[in-house]
Amino acid sequence: MKKISTNVTKGVQILLGNPKKAIVKLSLPLMTAMFVQTLYNLVDGIWVAGLGPNSLAAIGLFFPIFMIIISLASGIGVGASSVISRKIGEKNKKEVDNAAVQAVILSISIGILSTIVSLFIIRSVLKSIGTSGETLELSLKYSRIILLFIPLFMFNNVANGILRGEGDTKRSMYAITLGSVLNMALDPLFIYGFDLGISGAAYATVISVAVSAIFISYWLFFKKDTYVSLKFRGFRYDSKILVDILKVGIPASLSQISMSVAVFALNTFIVKAGGDTGVAVFTSSWRIINFGTVPLIGIAMAVTSVTGAAYGERNGKRLEEAYLFAIKFGFLIGSSAMLAIILFAPQIALAFTYSKAASVMFEDLVRTLRIMSLFLPGVPFGMFTSSMFQGIGQGGKSLTISVMRTVVMQVFFSWLFTFILKVGLEGVWWGVVTGNATSSFIAFTWGRLTVNKLKENFGR
Repeated sequence: MKKISTNVTKGVQILLGNPKKAIVKLSLPLMTAMFVQTLYNLVDGIWVAGLGPNSLAAIGLFFPIFMIIISLASGIGVGASSVISRKIGEKNKKEVDNAAVQAVILSISIGILSTIVSLFIIRSVLKSIGTSGETLELSLKYSRIILLFIPLFMFNNVANGILRGEGDTKRSMYAITLGSVLNMALDPLFIYGFDLGISGAAYATVISVAVSAIFISYWLFFKKDTYVSLKFRGFRYDSKILVDILKVGIPASLSQISMSVAVFALNTFIVKAGGDTGVAVFTSSWRIINFGTVPLIGIAMAVTSVTGAAYGERNGKRLEEAYLFAIKFGFLIGSSAMLAIILFAPQIALAFTYSKAASVMFEDLVRTLRIMSLFLPGVPFGMFTSSMFQGIGQGGKSLTISVMRTVVMQVFFSWLFTFILKVGLEGVWWGVVTGNATSSFIAFTWGRLTVNKLKENFGR
């Protein structure tokens, strides 16, 4: 066994320490970062809502398309994070560094290609889901600005994945928080101060991501006090490491794409059942539900790193302890978020319906929030099982869970309730809740069986 570098950072020490403490210590900074980032998404939606339902719907219709592109970078980041944490568990510093360099090169290359392709097809894609008229033109104004800077978004995602992989979640938090806070400050200036409308929201986002990327680059390339060493000079391509990244990264990307495909399909159902107003209601409510999943996403990222390190050490007991503790922790948080949304739904809805143009959707938004919040308690069982599979390098199983949860279950039940049982627009909301609950039960059962088998194989 190779000895780990003497330059062991605090993050690596946490990663290899008590699994329960590691989950909490690594997830708290990520929760904070995700909280601020989601707060930005919420505030961004509120500022755009002042422009009217068409502008809000325009961003909502582009969002799943954007996430399909970004999921490629997120997947590579997850793959790099998984490999790095496992190699840290194995005490193999050389392969830790190699994985990081290959992930950065791969993400930027894919980013450039994605920008070129997406700019050519964005109008056709938006029209294919029924976007038309003013909403289509507004969506194009916003999307074309964002798409030009896809390589920047991709670098940020992968660099944060590298930091998470070595247990340095605090710096990941700093970078994400900085960009999100800056974005919130720039939104009103660009949208209303410079009178750029929906284009101003896009410019604010791009500038904020660029500033975040500058800080991450400083830590990784100039200050060089991270455990990972990003050195391009003398770099040698290692096909085994690349395959290891892609074995987790491609399924992780497809998992996130499946979520975007599901939202894409749901938007199609909503357009048919409720028109642009229905899309605006869904876009607003989904932002709030995403707000409730923020701490869960932070925990999920920690699960990948901690279970990955335990797998690298071949320690099934630590792996199981991290996995089960995370699910209990997440269930408590998800249930609390659900209750808060149910109680304060009218107050939350007011934030999205303060303008005269948007006030027509107040009652629908309140009811939608209360139904959709039932989604939250079941999320950890599926999400954390998927993260555990990513951590141990079994990306295919992680993908299966994600596809089952989103494309299969949520879309199927939404279609069933809306068009077969004739529930109408609310059928979409109940379909999402029912599909998530069903798939979470199946995923957790599969996760427990897998962990028990690993414990037997490892002998501890």
